[in-house]
Amino acid sequence: MWDYSQKVMDHFLNPRNVGEIENPDAVGEVGNITCGDALKLTLRVDRKDERIVEAKFQTFGCASAIASASALTELIRGKTLVEAARLSNQDIASYLGELPEEKMHCSVMGREALDAAIANYRGEKPPEAEAHPEGDIVCTCFGVTDKKIEQVVRQNNLTTVEQVTHYTKAGGGCGGCHDRIREIIEHTRAEMVREARERAGQGGERKRLTNLQRMKLVSEAIEREVRPALRHDGGDIELVDVEGTRIIVSMRGACSGCAAAGFTLKSLVEAKLREYVGEDVTVEVAE
Repeated sequence: MWDYSQKVMDHFLNPRNVGEIENPDAVGEVGNITCGDALKLTLRVDRKDERIVEAKFQTFGCASAIASASALTELIRGKTLVEAARLSNQDIASYLGELPEEKMHCSVMGREALDAAIANYRGEKPPEAEAHPEGDIVCTCFGVTDKKIEQVVRQNNLTTVEQVTHYTKAGGGCGGCHDRIREIIEHTRAEMVREARERAGQGGERKRLTNLQRMKLVSEAIEREVRPALRHDGGDIELVDVEGTRIIVSMRGACSGCAAAGFTLKSLVEAKLREYVGEDVTVEVAE
């Protein structure tokens, strides 16, 4: 039995905006019924400012799929297409009070339907259609491409095949694609490190960062690389200040006063920040 939040159950039992808009301005269809999940999103858009005035969905799937689609329509109504495009699958999950990790692929499907609808409105190909037809399918059981796996690894800071399966279903069938998924994870994360180092001036001639630039890099690394791991165990972290290479943080939640907090600070927080921000940074807890 999945541990669903009350909000997930509410949106499952009382889904909002179910149905299909007649003569919609935008349509986004993703998934495949033969693979277990499918979602159709239709939008009515005010062409003056490209604001979404109505959103409806039809879905075939589990409780999480229905709740995620319902939440999506509530989140995007009243937003412009530009504002809606900033929505992440994590935003959908957070709106629902979190989803079981094994069901995160439902929030990803909602995000993809929105991408497809926006592309349809603008007369463009949806992001998934941009993938090359040859050599892109990694998981033949569920038709998942390398592009999609790379995207969810980047957006959700994934590190294992199991996590990729939870977010995309890839690898959840015969398991024959596990090695390829591992390769994509390793390659993608190596690219993420390279990009972060280039932003920090380590990808060639080193730049001298201003304190504001360094603080931005630190904030990004904490949000992407550190906070998810701490929250998984009931903890959290807050960036207090950056003084040159000295980073000052405050440990929150279960991490506050924990006997292992010092080990976590060095083995996780400082290690990740040295990897993504600079090898000379040190991390301290605020007094």
